[in-house]
Amino acid sequence: MHKIIAVANQKGGVGKTTTSVNLSAALAGLGPSVLLIDLDPQGNATMGSGVDKYGLNPSIYEWLMGEVGLDEVRRSTVAGYDLLPANIDLTAAEVGLMQRERREFVIAEALSQQPLRYDYIIIDCPPSLNILTVNALVASTGVLVPMQCEYYALEGLSALLDTVEGIRVNANPKLQIEGLLRTMYDARNSLSRDVSRQLIQYFGDKVYRTVVPRNVRLAEAPSHGLPVTMYDRGSRGSLAYQALASEMRKRHAVTVQ
Repeated sequence: MHKIIAVANQKGGVGKTTTSVNLSAALAGLGPSVLLIDLDPQGNATMGSGVDKYGLNPSIYEWLMGEVGLDEVRRSTVAGYDLLPANIDLTAAEVGLMQRERREFVIAEALSQQPLRYDYIIIDCPPSLNILTVNALVASTGVLVPMQCEYYALEGLSALLDTVEGIRVNANPKLQIEGLLRTMYDARNSLSRDVSRQLIQYFGDKVYRTVVPRNVRLAEAPSHGLPVTMYDRGSRGSLAYQALASEMRKRHAVTVQ
């Protein structure tokens, strides 16, 4: 059975889109079939995947509104995963969804309308707990939370976890925390080390062993429309996401057993 993983954190600038794109590429590199859904009106995951967000016709907006099927929106990428691309048109979907019945279930129902051949569906959520993010959580089997090891990140995490629990109880009993990923990590920073220890203390093995460091090549890759695994496969950022993909696969293999 395929895994649907929402990459979510209402705090911006934590590496959410970077994680969505590079995890998708790293997973695809290991063999699984992967679909990346860009659910952020900024369209950064779309551009980072090498697809021009300004030339989309149709985009994920039309799919969410039920105007076109998934096959009409889907694009293949050079990194081996498929993409449902987004642009600023997606902003209008927030208004459109609010006027729909069962508005929280639009993505879940749209994905269930046809057999999906993907092992993994990764959803890059917007940096807010809006109707798009709620839709992603209702459709997902797990939530991956990228976060920097800083004080305010812990405050935001509690709000996200409350939302996840509310959705699990009221709309999607399959939803669980897939894992917490420490991003832009600097081991020389004492606050980073302290917050990292707190995360492990409270969440145990839900915290991925893999840590994503601050890395110039990781920051450069989106401007070339490439995941870092293709831009500089041997860079520290690339190696981190390859390790994350392997760690995730091993966790799921253990779960299946």
